[in-house]
Amino acid sequence: MLKHPEIQKEFESLGCCVIIPTYNNQRFLRSVIEEVLGYTSNVLVVNDGSTDETTEILREYPVECIHYKHNKGKGYALRKGFKRALEKEYKYAITIDSDGQHTPEDFSSFLEKIKEHPGSIIIGARNMDQDGIPGKSSFGHRFSNFWFKLETGIPMPDTQSGFRLYPLEPLNKIKFVTRRYEFEIEVIVKAAWKGIHFHHVPVHVDYNPGGERISHFRPFIDFSRVSILNTFLVPMALLYYRPLMFVRNLSWKKLKEFTRKELLMSKDSNLKLTFSVMLGIFMGIVPIWGWQMLTAVSLAFLLRLNKVIVLITSNISIPPMIPLIIYLSYKTGGIVLGANSESLDYSSGLSFEIMKIDLYRYVIGALIFGASLSVSSGLLTFIILSVFRKRKGKNERENGIALQE
Repeated sequence: MLKHPEIQKEFESLGCCVIIPTYNNQRFLRSVIEEVLGYTSNVLVVNDGSTDETTEILREYPVECIHYKHNKGKGYALRKGFKRALEKEYKYAITIDSDGQHTPEDFSSFLEKIKEHPGSIIIGARNMDQDGIPGKSSFGHRFSNFWFKLETGIPMPDTQSGFRLYPLEPLNKIKFVTRRYEFEIEVIVKAAWKGIHFHHVPVHVDYNPGGERISHFRPFIDFSRVSILNTFLVPMALLYYRPLMFVRNLSWKKLKEFTRKELLMSKDSNLKLTFSVMLGIFMGIVPIWGWQMLTAVSLAFLLRLNKVIVLITSNISIPPMIPLIIYLSYKTGGIVLGANSESLDYSSGLSFEIMKIDLYRYVIGALIFGASLSVSSGLLTFIILSVFRKRKGKNERENGIALQE
């Protein structure tokens, strides 16, 4: 049955298997399994509570199988498959649907890409402009890509494709809560938050493989589930994970590129950029933890400031900086409120009055410290912009004169 032993060797050397989740897809299941076995014997099929002839069909093939009685959803099936693959000491798993829309010919593209980028998630990107793409798939494709980029900052051409390669060990450390189609959104968003890299490869897709395709996707119910999931993921992304990802990916080279592109090369005026920096710094320190960036961007929109600059500079309240910001705010409050608040006595216990004084001192200190740092940062920004932009303009004028001569 193995027609491509060279591909099987690649599967073995990389520690990779193929996981096929299936539910009542007896019409195409045989052909999908036979095609996959032509490339590798490392196959795991998860029978997600099928009530047709799936169980009997699976007995015909030398594949690892997981069966359970009641249908629990594609996400649950994938999670069970990941767990079993780890138990069998595989490092990677390629997931392929059992409805015949994907072709194992694309396995080699996944394997080549993971050799270039080990430990990454590789997503098979479909050509959504080709003939025969269902309208609901095209809409879901755009819908999914938009929310994934908002929640992670990562642009991907096809976040709804089920044809993927996953690194198993990193996923084992992530807690998942969804069980149905929305799992394929949850898994990539949470993986991105954990710092797993993403890449894509072009794949073929056939939405009518020799007959009417069986789909268990219910547009209203499943889009509703995805929307509910995004209702939780978006605030988590904006309030915590996006700032954390920003810090994790920060480097001196990227900082210089950001300064050059968003500040020095910006078409906005020096004053507009300066006030954008000031607003971002101030909002990053004011004591509304969890809502600082959301409030900052909203104010930037209302005041017509540079929203990118405001968002980036408000990241001063990233987790490693929070203790220092709180400490300096508290000390500033003590200085402003005088000696009576400089040292609080907790020897007689923690009372509401002491907590109230502490909170008042911190809030006052945070507002004053934030305003002071905002003004000083704005002044420094304005000076830098004035000097470098003036120098840049002078160089451009001189180059223009030289070219004319």
